[in-house]
Amino acid sequence: MRSGVIAKKVGMTRIYNDAGEHVPVTVLQMENCQVVAQRTQEKNGYTAVQLGVGLAKVKNTSKAMRGHFASASVEPKAKVAEFRVSADNMIDVGAEITVEHFVVGQKVDVTGTTIGKGFQGVIKRHHMGGGRATHGNSVSHRTHGSTGQRQDPGKVFKGKHMAGHMGDTRVTTQNVEVVSTDADRGLILIRGAVPGSKGAWILVRDAAKVALPANAPKPAAIRAVATDGAAKNEAPATEGAE
Repeated sequence: MRSGVIAKKVGMTRIYNDAGEHVPVTVLQMENCQVVAQRTQEKNGYTAVQLGVGLAKVKNTSKAMRGHFASASVEPKAKVAEFRVSADNMIDVGAEITVEHFVVGQKVDVTGTTIGKGFQGVIKRHHMGGGRATHGNSVSHRTHGSTGQRQDPGKVFKGKHMAGHMGDTRVTTQNVEVVSTDADRGLILIRGAVPGSKGAWILVRDAAKVALPANAPKPAAIRAVATDGAAKNEAPATEGAE
């Protein structure tokens, strides 16, 4: 079991495949997705990694979270989430995961919070047909009608489809396809729609019901950190090219 990632929903667009067919895709962007903490079997009773993504202002971060990020030697993150992993797929604290974590054609599960619709009636919320337009119907055009039975059982059962709050719920869409990735811009293109509004944080995991591709990197696709020696050796070459 590998770790998932946290990405920001940019919006939807479309791309064209080799056959000239347009494919609707949702664009997700990863920003500094780093491991903030580890959860081990010995200390916590389970194995997982805690990831942080984005950047948050220090003044808007609580003192407890400042210390948490400082212990991991990472900047304050805008979003933090945990992902269960197997012991052999544990990732070091401070490591940054890149979009190459997912391969083209792979199936993933995406989790997000749907767009809130407020208080809605049964026609919009539960797709009911409504009442008759005429023939004695005066104020019951869009109502749900009867909600119960007679004296026995004499109550409304829980879960009855009625008007109420719609949207703003945590939803997971399974087995969606990764169409392509852009390592330079940190983009993941997912086929179809993804729950959530623009700018929302989305959790992307390996599909639970589909086998992981053989070429998927394990434990994760980690961004290589350039050493000081390599940076010094590359500096003169860059200056000479200019």
